[in-house]
Amino acid sequence: MAFDGIIIANLTKEIKDRIEGGKISKIAQPEKDELLFTVKNNRETCRLLLSASASLPLAYFTENNKPSPMTAPNFCMLLRKHIGNGKIIDVSQPGLERIIQFEIEHLDELGDVRRKKLIVELMGKHSNIIFCREDGVIIDSIKHISAQVSSVREVLPGREYFIPHTTEKYDPLSIDEETFKQAMLSTPAPLQKALYMRLTGISPIIGEELCHLASLNPDMSANELSEAELIHLYRTFSFMMEDVKAGRFSPNIVYRQEEPVEFSALPLTCYEGGDYTARPFATVSQLLEAYYSEKNTITRIRQKSVDLRKIVQTALERNYKKYDLQLKQLKDTDKREKYKVYGELLNTYGYELTGGEKELKCLNYYTNEEIRIPLDPQLTARENSQKFFDKYNKMKRTYEALSDLTLETKKEIEHLESISTALDIALLEEDLVQIKEELTEYGYIRRRYTGTKKQKITSKPFHYISSDGFHIYVGKNNYQNEELTFKLATGNDWWFHAKGIPGSHVIVKAEGKELPDRVFEEAGALAAYYSKGRNNDKVEIDYIQRKSVKKAAGGAPGFVIYHTNYSLLAIPSANFTIVE
Repeated sequence: MAFDGIIIANLTKEIKDRIEGGKISKIAQPEKDELLFTVKNNRETCRLLLSASASLPLAYFTENNKPSPMTAPNFCMLLRKHIGNGKIIDVSQPGLERIIQFEIEHLDELGDVRRKKLIVELMGKHSNIIFCREDGVIIDSIKHISAQVSSVREVLPGREYFIPHTTEKYDPLSIDEETFKQAMLSTPAPLQKALYMRLTGISPIIGEELCHLASLNPDMSANELSEAELIHLYRTFSFMMEDVKAGRFSPNIVYRQEEPVEFSALPLTCYEGGDYTARPFATVSQLLEAYYSEKNTITRIRQKSVDLRKIVQTALERNYKKYDLQLKQLKDTDKREKYKVYGELLNTYGYELTGGEKELKCLNYYTNEEIRIPLDPQLTARENSQKFFDKYNKMKRTYEALSDLTLETKKEIEHLESISTALDIALLEEDLVQIKEELTEYGYIRRRYTGTKKQKITSKPFHYISSDGFHIYVGKNNYQNEELTFKLATGNDWWFHAKGIPGSHVIVKAEGKELPDRVFEEAGALAAYYSKGRNNDKVEIDYIQRKSVKKAAGGAPGFVIYHTNYSLLAIPSANFTIVE
């Protein structure tokens, strides 16, 4: 997450363009470390959210209102008293610091024009919103920081406001070439790290992007750069800073498949290609709202799926142990045929024994080789023969029982692994409903009768459009796999699935047409991505027309059998056009 000085520069420009010269009509404090300003400017009313949360400091325009507490906090009341109905005359950012400064003009109790400063520091756990007089003396802040909390700077009423400099960093907007070179050469750290260590407002991802643009190894030591490399790096850096100074921003979110992994106010060419795609946004506010909304959704889904994952994992571990034990016991029954042969040979050659022998040497007429049969000297030949037949029959019964049990256990493991894969695919709360229902149906979760109406399931399969315009459907769980294969698909549609591992059913609607090779490749890539092998370089995919796929007798939902299929090797990917 690159909430750095460049993002702040983009935010400052957007805020300046929208509300500079505007009038503050409402101030609210919905959270203890959050403000919501309503500003009217040029016949437009907009809401600006300012958050000094230690875990998620933010500033962006939003369309959504938030409920405020019944009694406004003291800091909110103070702001309303001083700058309620005030005019925003300037919005600025000092250098590339993660700070936005608002200069606000208002009338005091005597009707005289006064100016105040509202300073929003977006610095992770050190974030704060500080209200100052025009001369920089602090009136109050949303968080009070005493000398006991910070030895660097006190943030208390009556103290003078200043920007703390705990490390020697240079302003990227004003640094000259010689100073830049010296800063790099004096830093014995990887180049990417040196860039964000020595330059204010530069984040690790921007450091990586600069190395990529300059075609330099980000892991090489900065103090080992040659003169030519330093010059080239500074030129690349200067071009980037010129874009920042001129306000040429390109807000975008980088996605890996459906998951947002990074955002920036500048293009991130270091993420081009592979599974990564960039989605542009008109404003940085829209970017921030979308990014954190999607991140929160994914985090919430993962949290909500924890209990289901635990149930599945516990059941899997139990079945793995049971399966290993059954295989071991099954292997022990491999001796059963030997005991049967011993019994038969004793019935044939037992007349040679006189009693008390510990073994019998005879010809095994099945192999034409001599064999030694161990004997109990206390028993007769017939009794020894019966003893071997009893062992044979016992092992035979054990083998027959275990053969069925191991098959059942293997099917249960495959079923649970398919549910585990479905949990990895789930992106919405609705997706978890079907998975929970399946676990309940098969007895892994106890069904509770609450008397309330059954929850309506609105989860739908993924729906993609291939490059050639064919509709491709991907099941998110076993119920959806069953529905896609046996209800949605018709006989001549094509069916895809990762070979020998849990995964989604992928259906390509042929609509009576012959599919181009590219459609097979794209459907195979989707089948590989939505399988247990999604992190592999390549996955083998089985594909066949739907009419050749049959439901497994007595199998769990989505379990099928098929023969004479085709195969292809696919690189896992979901970078195709998705239908909402």
